[in-house]
Amino acid sequence: MGELIYTLCMLTSLACAWLLFASYRRTRYRLLFWSGACFAVMTLNNCLLIFDKVIFPTQVDLLPWRLGSALVACLLLLYGLIYEKE
Repeated sequence: MGELIYTLCMLTSLACAWLLFASYRRTRYRLLFWSGACFAVMTLNNCLLIFDKVIFPTQVDLLPWRLGSALVACLLLLYGLIYEKE
């Protein structure tokens, strides 16, 4: 059951990133770019979660990589929210 939930979370993040980048291409509103970049890294984070919990449950510990990618995603969105003002 966990595999299904992890996969759905990854696909949802991917869909959000896709839609945000598509909207950015149309409008060139920079906050959409930073939000799309955040969700793209969240997609990577969810992919690492699948590798960590499903594919390599005992062999490899990907927790530092997952935490690092979550930090990068938050920092991208924070940068966009602070420095992209209109």
